[in-house]
Amino acid sequence: MTDFDSVDVVRKLTARLKMRHLQLLLRIRQHGSLTRVAEEMSTSQPAVTNALAEVESMFGAPLFDRSARGMSPTALGEVALARAQAMINDLGNLVRDMETVATGNAAHLHIGVIPFISGQMLSTAVQHTLPEGGGRLTLTIHEGTSDQLMQQLRDHTLDIAVGRPSTAVNIDQLEFEALYDQQPRLVAGRRLAAQLGRRRLNWRQLARLDWILGAPGTPIREQVSDIFLKAGVAPPAPIIESYATKLMGELIVSNDQAVSIVPADIADELVRIAGVAIVPYSFDWTLPPIALFTRRQGPQPEAVRMFARALRVACKQAPHIKEREAQY
Repeated sequence: MTDFDSVDVVRKLTARLKMRHLQLLLRIRQHGSLTRVAEEMSTSQPAVTNALAEVESMFGAPLFDRSARGMSPTALGEVALARAQAMINDLGNLVRDMETVATGNAAHLHIGVIPFISGQMLSTAVQHTLPEGGGRLTLTIHEGTSDQLMQQLRDHTLDIAVGRPSTAVNIDQLEFEALYDQQPRLVAGRRLAAQLGRRRLNWRQLARLDWILGAPGTPIREQVSDIFLKAGVAPPAPIIESYATKLMGELIVSNDQAVSIVPADIADELVRIAGVAIVPYSFDWTLPPIALFTRRQGPQPEAVRMFARALRVACKQAPHIKEREAQY
């Protein structure tokens, strides 16, 4: 095992590392071939090979393994690529912040959210995120799975994220704070909901209805499958897979046989915006809580801290959370 001279590596990287080197590493990861990288950059393969050798000399070790199947990052390469992506994204964030100031706004945030987060709650948090010194906060909202959002938070694509912590989600380098638990609701069109509410639920019959559910492997889809399995019934195959709240509502109210299981706050929104109805039924539910995620390293921008505070307040004031707290 060779000795690692951190002082020498820092000296080399500080003196010689350029943005073009970082972009080169990311292109190699993308294409897995120096030939394809050379074609994209309109240069020769020897030039790309020499550039990679220059970068690897700064790090003091290979960043990619070469094989007949192409190039793949070494363990050190994975670390370098993660930091390279974050540094490139931070440069984009710098330009974004400059544009924000130039247009008279106070700050811009990139916020990641998983599907089935109350739009009303997010809207309330945004409206109460008031930058110090005046000005207006502008936002870009990104949707994705918790795992996708955590990766985007680590590589600095996102400033903050709202998702679910679980053993299946990589939260390395991140901090999270549980905000609230979501309780499930069975939703359907008004006529079907009235019929289902008049008698004890028969899960075998329910499985034959037209289900609208999220994608396989997501926490809520897995939980719905578990509900049926505990009842001794094979989980239904959905006719449509979607987490788009408005679309789900329209599909349910237009189909007398359509049903779904969604969190209580989303069910309330579907009642309000689409006219669905909630079937009175109490579920056992073991979903991970909704949580707020931030990066562990480095100071948090003031706008991030203000949004986090506003979201905490919005969660505590949400009707479905107040109602649940009143039960205890």
